[in-house]
Formats: sequence, structure tokens, C-alpha cells
Amino acid sequence: MQSLKQIFFTLTALRIIYIYIMHCFRSGFRFLSSASASQRVDWDPTVSLALKHATLILLEKCHTRDHFKQILAQIMRTNLIGQTFPMSRLISFSAITHPENLDMAVRLFQHHTPHPNLYIYNSMISALSLSLNQSFAIYNSLLRSCIYPDRNTFLFLLQASKFLSEVMQIHCHAIITGSFSYSYLQNSLMKIYLEKGKMGLAHQVLQQMSAPDAVSFNIMILGYAKKGHNIEVLKFLQEMVGLDLKPDEFTMLGLLILCGHSEDARLGKSVHAWIVRRCLVKSSNLILNNALLDMYVKCKELMIAQSIFNALLRKDTISWNTMIAGYAKIGDLEIAHSFFQDMPCRDIVSWNSIIAGYAQKGDCLMVRRLFANMAAENIQPDVVTIINLVSAAVEIGALHHGRWIHGWVVRMQMKIDAFLGSAFIDMYWKCGSIERACMVFREITEKDVTVWTTMITGFAFHGYGSKALELFYDMQEYVMPNQVTFIAVLTACSHCGFVSQGLRIFYSMKEKYGIEPGVEHYGCLVDLLGRSGRFAQVKNVIEMMPMKPSQSIWGAVLSACRAHGNVEMAEIAGKELLKLEPQKEGGYVLLSNIYATSGRWNHSDKIREIMESRGVKKIAGCSSVVVDGIIHEFVAADKRHPRWVEIQSILFCLKSEMKFGTDFSSELLQHHAHVTEKLLY
Repeated sequence: MQSLKQIFFTLTALRIIYIYIMHCFRSGFRFLSSASASQRVDWDPTVSLALKHATLILLEKCHTRDHFKQILAQIMRTNLIGQTFPMSRLISFSAITHPENLDMAVRLFQHHTPHPNLYIYNSMISALSLSLNQSFAIYNSLLRSCIYPDRNTFLFLLQASKFLSEVMQIHCHAIITGSFSYSYLQNSLMKIYLEKGKMGLAHQVLQQMSAPDAVSFNIMILGYAKKGHNIEVLKFLQEMVGLDLKPDEFTMLGLLILCGHSEDARLGKSVHAWIVRRCLVKSSNLILNNALLDMYVKCKELMIAQSIFNALLRKDTISWNTMIAGYAKIGDLEIAHSFFQDMPCRDIVSWNSIIAGYAQKGDCLMVRRLFANMAAENIQPDVVTIINLVSAAVEIGALHHGRWIHGWVVRMQMKIDAFLGSAFIDMYWKCGSIERACMVFREITEKDVTVWTTMITGFAFHGYGSKALELFYDMQEYVMPNQVTFIAVLTACSHCGFVSQGLRIFYSMKEKYGIEPGVEHYGCLVDLLGRSGRFAQVKNVIEMMPMKPSQSIWGAVLSACRAHGNVEMAEIAGKELLKLEPQKEGGYVLLSNIYATSGRWNHSDKIREIMESRGVKKIAGCSSVVVDGIIHEFVAADKRHPRWVEIQSILFCLKSEMKFGTDFSSELLQHHAHVTEKLLY
């Protein structure tokens, strides 16, 4: 018992000493050694930077925070604290080698480093690169200390920069201090400018380089390829070859991205052949092989993609996911599912790809089954998974399926942010429940322009023009409307006949909001005026448009002419529409119906003959109903449904039980029965 008490008091004393040491460290107190001043170590970094001190040698072998604290206490005891080279080692260890000790590095820098050198400043800027304010504060301290930054300083600052303005300031400082000529810094600047969409600035940096290397051109080719600038990419390649720089696998990667982005299979095959001739692609080069797969999938050359996939000796999850997504996107779900089943290790992308394929088809049962299997394998769904589930409900208008997804999200306590919230709003109004769409809209705390626009669109299509306009003006207290918002609100005005409000909003786009109206906005304006029968204004708008009218504009004019019986304007619109869409049946049918309605049967028949001579056929109307998550489609006079006999029997029973009012004449009843009979049989 006595020995236990002694151990307890010893441990308590040690704990008190440790707490006291750390308290002194936090308050910036510098320990005085019991040794005399003559024994104090004076470290002169200009004489020797060798790690000869035992404590610093021990620091190089340190791996834990507790050991670091002990070494730090020893350094304080031996009066090495505050001297530049030992502090550089301490800060490098706590800020760079073991960043989990960054809080201690900050304290050491702020309270125990009276004379930091460039290495210490760079270490701190690098360690704090995730915090823009702190990195720039340390950089300002460096400048106030009259220390010249070097190329590493600017590279670390670029890592911390999140906005274009900071990048441009760093660019200017690099030029002023003479560090801009460093090629790695120039390449980094080009890469950041390209990522931020400033292609001209990136090109300017390339032109200012005295000797651009292959890396410089690869950065430009990749950056421009991702934005779909085909001609510029080929020019960079030509310039690169002209400077006797050999294109490598990264150059080819950029070209393959370009081919996939533009869906240019012919150019993609040429690049592939070039790669094979120069033996750049090997079965072990997964990055280039996956890029080839992705290019062929985006170009819809799935057979070539599969042959490359089968030839790969080594495949990763990206290889498998590319094939699954490719087949799922073109609707070949049987092959996509076979790849999914054969995949050795599935990740969230694999599940999302196959679920997206079935959602696109509207197969809610399979989507829910896959979702259940996903949960059984302990794969946590992400926002993309939920969006795919919601899109399945939208595809077939299955409100019950959408409500089930929404309920699951609420039960799992997933945050419904602006992105997910706008998807739910879109699903609810498209499935007919504008009330639930409003409920979701109200529950979103941080609404962006997409949320507001989606809700306005819902009101527009449900005929609530006043609510759409009210929401349009309310949103401007929080966010400014964009181009899509104006399409939504103009559609609301068009559907509800708010001509004056619609005109006022359209003409305020450029004057008040600085948004140049596009062809879609002019289409909404034409539809607005056409629905109200203002064909003279419609004609003026079309003549004054800064661009050529699209198919949708002439289609809107034709629909308005049919509603108002304006044959003269219909002929003009019909001819223009048939020029733009000679192989689509819509224009022919509309114009033929307008002639028939006005009693001009010869003209109507002539349009039908022209339609037939051009090989254009009218697509039969189709109705669909969802039963137990399965879509049943019906076409007029189509008896191919497996349960047609049952459907026919039910229709016959319904017909026999229908009761008509006494004000219907017997002739009308007979005519109705005759028409019904023809429809049924």
C-alpha cells in the first residue's frame, strides 16, 4: 500500500511539472538553463546547418505528438528555443512532416521565432495553404521583414489561392521579384488560369515563356481540351511538334479528352492509331487505357471500347465503371448489368451508373431493388444516388416512388441542400403535386437561383402565373435571376395570358439585369404574343430578332395560328418550319389540321401527300399507366399487350355500365357507341 502511494505521488508530481512546462510554453516564456551563460549553445546558421545536436537528432526520429512535446521541453531547457535553425527544424516537423501538430507550429512561429528566415516562412505558408487569410498574412510579414520571396513562396501561395484576383496578384509579385522566369511556376500559373476558365491569360503566360517544354504544352492541350476548344488544341500540338518537342502519353491524354468531348470518333481513331504506332499505350498504362475507353464510350463506339477492355491485362474500378456507364447511357441495360455483376469490387460510382441506367428507362422496381442491394452491401448512398432515384420517379410520373425517396432522405437525416432540394421540387411538380413542391421549397434554408427558378417553373406549368410572378420578385431580395429564370417567368406569363407583365419583364432583361435575351427568350415572347392573337407584333419580333428564328419559334407561331385560325400566318410559319425540320411530322400535321379546320381540304390533303412522298410518318399517340412500378404503354388499336383480353373485357364492362344524362338524344348515344366501338376494336 505504501509503495502504491509513493508511485501515485510521483506520477502526480510529474504531471504538475509537465503542466507547468506546457503553460510556460504557451505564454512564450523562455526557459533558463541551470548551466552558465558560457555553456549556452549559440547556433549560427551561416556557419553550420548540420544536425549535430543530440536533441535535434532525436527530433528526426520522432513520430508522435507526445514525444515531440518531450523533445520541445528538452530544447527549451537547453536554450535552443528561439534560435533560427532549431526553430526551422521544429516548425518543419510540426507543420510539414506531421501536419496534425500544426497548432503547435503556429504557436512556435508566433511566440518563439523572433528571426524567421525564408525557409521558415515558406514552411508556414505551405502548411497553412488551406487557409487563405493566414497564408497571405504570413507572406505580408515576410515582406515587412525585408526578406525576398523565392519561387517556392509563390508556388505555396498559389496552392492557397481560391479566387482569380489572388492568382493575378501572385503573378504580379512573381514578375516584380524576378521569380516569374521559373518554368514550374509558369506552368502552375497556366494550369490555374485554365481551371478558372481564363484561357487568354494562360496563353499569354505560354507566349511569355522563353523555352516552353512538353509539360507546358500538355497543360495547355489538356486545359483547352476539357473546354472543347478543338482548333486551339490542334494548333498547340502543331506548335509543340514545330519546336521539336515529342508528344508523350499526357499529350495523347489531352487529345483523347478532346475527341470524347466533341464525340469525334474519326479523330479519336486517328489518335489511337498514332498511340499504337509509337507504342505509347501498354496494358499496364491504366491512365491512357482508361482515357481510350472513355473516348470510345463518349463517341458511342461501344464495340471498340469493349475490345480494348477485354485486351487489358489490368483493370481498375474506373475501367469497369466506364463500361457500365457507357452501356447504361445508350439503354443497353442487359450488357451494363452483366459488367456490373462481373465487377470484382464495386464502388459508389458503379452503383450510381447502373441505377442511372434503369432510372433513365423508368424502371422503378429495378431501381428500388438495386438501392436495397446497395444498402445490403453497406454502400452509403450519396447525393448522386438520390438524384438518380428522383429522376426515375420523374421519368414515369410516379409520385408514390418520389415520396418514398423523400421519406428515406428525411429518415436518414440527410441534409436537403439547394441541389437536392431543387431536384425534389422538380420531381413533385412534374408528378402533379405542386403543394408538396412548395413544402420542400419552404424547408430549404439556403436557396440558390436554381431553387427559385425550379419553383417558378412549377408554378408556370401548373397555371399559377400570379404566384410565379410573385416569387420572381421575391427572389430578388436574396439572389439575382439568371437566363433560365427569365425563361420560366416568361413561360408563366405566356400560359396565363399576362401579356403586359411578360413584355415588361422581357424588355427589362438587358436594361435592368444586364442579360442579353437569347433565342429561347424570344421564343417565349413569340408564344406570349401568339397565344393572345397579336400576330402583327409576332411578325415584328421575328423580323427584329438579332438571330434566326429556331424551330421552336416557328412551332409556337404555328400552334397560335391553329388556335386563332390565322391561315395566312400559318402558311408562312409552316414553310419556314418545314425548311428547318423536313423529316419531322409535327409541322406537316399542324399545317394540315389548320387547312382542314378552315375547310381548305385540298390544301390539307396536299400537305399529307408531301409528307408521304418524303417518307415522313406520323408517330402514333401513346398512353401509359404505372401499375406496381411497371410502365404499361398503349397505342391506338394495339393488341400486343400480354393482358389485352382482360383489358378488353374491363373496357366492355365499363362501357355497358356508363350512364348518360336524359338530355342526350338517342342519335347522339348511337353515334357515341359507334365511335367507342371503333376505338375499342
